Amino acid sequence: MESNARTTGWKGKKRISALLGIGLAIILALAGCSGKSGTSVIDDNGEPDAAPGDQVTIDFWFPWGGDYQKEFKQYVVDEFEKKHPNIKVKMTFVESSGQTQSSDKLLTAIAGGNPPDVALFDRFLIGSWAAKGSLTDLTEFVENGGVSPDDYYKSVWDESVYEKKVYALPWGTDNRAMYYNKTLMEKAGLDPNNPPKTMAELDEMAEAIFVEGKNGKYDEIGFIPWMNQGFLYTQAWNWGGAWEQNGELTPNHPQNVKALDWMAGYAKKYNIENLTSFSTAIGQTGMNPFWTGKVGFVFDGNWVLNDLSKYKPEFEWGVAPMPAADGYPSITWAGGWSYVIPKGAKHTNEAWEFVKFVAHKEGTLLWSKRPTAGNDITVMPSVNDELKLADNPNLKIFLDMMPNAFTRPVTPVGSFLWNEAMRVQDLAINGKGEAQQLLDEVKKNVDAELAKIKK
Repeated sequence: MESNARTTGWKGKKRISALLGIGLAIILALAGCSGKSGTSVIDDNGEPDAAPGDQVTIDFWFPWGGDYQKEFKQYVVDEFEKKHPNIKVKMTFVESSGQTQSSDKLLTAIAGGNPPDVALFDRFLIGSWAAKGSLTDLTEFVENGGVSPDDYYKSVWDESVYEKKVYALPWGTDNRAMYYNKTLMEKAGLDPNNPPKTMAELDEMAEAIFVEGKNGKYDEIGFIPWMNQGFLYTQAWNWGGAWEQNGELTPNHPQNVKALDWMAGYAKKYNIENLTSFSTAIGQTGMNPFWTGKVGFVFDGNWVLNDLSKYKPEFEWGVAPMPAADGYPSITWAGGWSYVIPKGAKHTNEAWEFVKFVAHKEGTLLWSKRPTAGNDITVMPSVNDELKLADNPNLKIFLDMMPNAFTRPVTPVGSFLWNEAMRVQDLAINGKGEAQQLLDEVKKNVDAELAKIKK
């Protein structure tokens, strides 16, 4: 048989080509009779995508409630549909699962081969979902679509990349700073215009602000390291720690251990029961603790500035970078959202047109100019400049830190590592383990989980 195949020669090849040509002509003729315009496109699943000019409806899933759907349709989706009359967008609310930013329904839809075309997605989850094969690789779309990594802050772009492949376009971001109560500082004999810049200064000033009431409970609090955005993740970076180095996860980094030990020190010094009682009482008010006027210092995000119109605080306050341990620079870390195309999406080309519109400059500007934008920070420096966000001195504190913001490691075990950090944080502040032992345990657990995934 091998010999016969070789003797076919160029004449045989010509006959085959002629037959193929006739077959192709018949197929094209039939396609013309179908009434469809243009030629079909094969998507990444090997299925024919819509032909140019066809009317296509893409399904867009999002996890946000409130006015998001109404406003996003009005200010962004309607404009997209005007520019792409052959693409309609169906918006579908799909809530997150439990206390996470993830959706079990989305994961099930992907596994079942019937996912939406686009999803609004927490960037923090990209590493784990990309590792599962649940997201479409957008690298070629990005390379050929006029989108550059330089259009975005470096940290938020890097969070959208897993193993050198792009799986999302970033959209919306936030970061953390220190809010400080000038009125309480002055009451404690401190300079209200000179907030702490180091952890040592923070400890000293916080101690001066603590006030116990007649019942032995705190009337005023200087600082609680785990309040609001004061997670172990945050404090570890403030102490010069690291969660990843040279591609290895490092939850038990020596400075991470110091950070957890420092947090536990507050629980011992100021009595964890009294601190918890104070936090619980404030929680029942439904207010952010800082806006009660009873907290000296708190680490929190730029979104807290949106509360001003609601709470109208009657005390003097300010915003400054979070203090760092002696010898280390002040840091911030950023989180935020993105747009992804789930694996198995039926209309990947149209989905990409939508993702590129909403998450690049045009759509980002449309969304950011809506009347209710408040103190949102976009992932695109050029847009923030065009919007003149830095004219707001409090928001400027957050903007100035974005170029050097940290992000959590992009890893298949990102959520697992986060949950482990929260678990040992709770144990440490409740006196149920030493920092070194607890974080060594986290390292062991994370490495074991990673080994399972890589099998």
